[in-house]
Amino acid sequence: MTRKRRRLYLLLGGMLGLGIAAGLVLFAFRDNLVFFYSPTEAMEKHVAPGTHIRVGGLVEEGSVLKNGDHVTFRVTDLKNTLPVAYTGALPDLFREGQGVVAEGSLGADGVFAATQILAKHDETYMPPEVAAALKKSGRWQETEGKSP
Repeated sequence: MTRKRRRLYLLLGGMLGLGIAAGLVLFAFRDNLVFFYSPTEAMEKHVAPGTHIRVGGLVEEGSVLKNGDHVTFRVTDLKNTLPVAYTGALPDLFREGQGVVAEGSLGADGVFAATQILAKHDETYMPPEVAAALKKSGRWQETEGKSP
């Protein structure tokens, strides 16, 4: 085998190894990606039950029911609503009419089982995804919050 051919095989082997490594990294990221959906998008895209996603919008007025550390409420994008069930401590800033992002999975019964609740930061903050979904639905009002 000549030196040229040996270098070529070495280069091809290295590129094959890099390609396999990149493929494994991308495959690992695929399992860790969590996408954001508004209630309307979750209904329109027919998200499969058990799929780990984030749902965001506004906590619907009058929908929060607390029973010990179990809380149920509805998230709305002012077009559609999605019932959410969560067990655990809520963030201090969680309240009705404010922006929220819930991470978890949609159940077969249509109730979103949240594993984590993220509330807005201060009086002018709204998660960018929530603000974009509200703007897209035509329901955005500057008094509801400002996107950073």
